[in-house]
Amino acid sequence: MSKTKPPHHQQFLLLLLFLLIVTATNAATKYKFKEAPQFYNSQNCPNIIINQQGDEDHLINTCSAEAIHVAMTLDAPYLRGSMAAIHSVLQHSSCPQNVLFHFVSSDKDANNLLHETISHSFPSLSFQIYPFDDTAVSGLISTSIRSALDCPLNYARNYLANLLPPCVHKVVYLDSDLVLVDDISKLAATPLEDHAVLAAPEYCNANFTSYFTPTFWSNPTLSLTFSGRNACYFNTGVMVIDLERWRKGDYTRKIVEWMELQKRMRIYELGSLPPFLLVFAGNIAPVDHRWNQHGLGGDNYRGLCRDLHPGPVSLLHWSGKGKPWVRLDANRPCPLDALWAPYDLLQTPFLLES
Repeated sequence: MSKTKPPHHQQFLLLLLFLLIVTATNAATKYKFKEAPQFYNSQNCPNIIINQQGDEDHLINTCSAEAIHVAMTLDAPYLRGSMAAIHSVLQHSSCPQNVLFHFVSSDKDANNLLHETISHSFPSLSFQIYPFDDTAVSGLISTSIRSALDCPLNYARNYLANLLPPCVHKVVYLDSDLVLVDDISKLAATPLEDHAVLAAPEYCNANFTSYFTPTFWSNPTLSLTFSGRNACYFNTGVMVIDLERWRKGDYTRKIVEWMELQKRMRIYELGSLPPFLLVFAGNIAPVDHRWNQHGLGGDNYRGLCRDLHPGPVSLLHWSGKGKPWVRLDANRPCPLDALWAPYDLLQTPFLLES
């Protein structure tokens, strides 16, 4: 008996689904990267305990008080940016062997490949990859002005205190579209006094009210959230977080509660940022603006070229729509993209053999 073929539209949908699966699977293999130079500690660096655990030959003791802990998300579309960011951190660190990277990834199928890629380019890097179950947050995401902002992995920073080992008390969180041109130990040493949970550069000249809807501001119960707080905008792409205080204050739950309210009545715009503002704005430790020269990717609509903000620079951040590797590949770079290029470890794209 012959089988009935599905209708043409079903065949098309099946083909489209197959192509999407293949694209997602091969995304992590789009690039291959060259090996970065080896970076060594200076003589004044404190010694940390090396913890040999099976195949993790370079896994340092995660509980070492002398380690500098850096957390980043890791996925295929931003892998090239992540590699450049890691490279920049190590190149400018006085104690690069004391920097431990904590990568959070929601792509279980690609984790082995991501691990191999990083290990190849940074053979001595101390790092771990933590799986992130994006179903925990996918139902809480509201659409924003740019689809890339709706990726569940953007919200993984909300869960760092749960994902990282309890003995990690302080972490520097970095986005994948930035490079450092200064020693990360200076940023990691930011004091979090007066019981502050996190530290970040604040920008009080930004229009803070624009991140929330008229519905929010017209509701006295909601708008009083900022009463008595000198609430200013801050960019969540660069933060120093006290994970101990975060855990004690149950701040993941507080952020989630705002996201749940957002699903019932739209009170804010722009993805994962507003819940952080609602919980922390006005109650964070200050960081000099040099540590987040942000907005270099332009606005979230067109991604136009931008200049640096006045003042010194320790970190360049291509937040916004335009990413330097995309513009460089398209041969339409912005002038500041030339500052990212030296950290790019891209070798050659994989090519199909004829």
